[in-house]
Amino acid sequence: MRDNIIFIIFGMFMVTYIPRHLPFMISKRFTFPARVKTFLTYIPAAALGALILPDAFHAVEGEPLASALGVAGAVILSYTQRNIFITVAGSIGITYITLNFLAG
Repeated sequence: MRDNIIFIIFGMFMVTYIPRHLPFMISKRFTFPARVKTFLTYIPAAALGALILPDAFHAVEGEPLASALGVAGAVILSYTQRNIFITVAGSIGITYITLNFLAG
């Protein structure tokens, strides 16, 4: 029984490791054009945005204005400041102010 568990763990390792590592091994052999490289650099940000943004508008239950202003503030701060700490702290502050002073 114990041997089966070790094989199962190794199999799960291989099933997750190979699809993650294979693109890196393949991409080392090719030289990509500048436009493709630029496109590939935007994939992590786009994926992160697709995962976070839908839930960001529902971050404060029952207060869509606070959530929307927090998201808008984060977008503006990230574009103008280009500093993750300022962006996060600022959007939290905007949401806090909205909840305590503007929300009914």
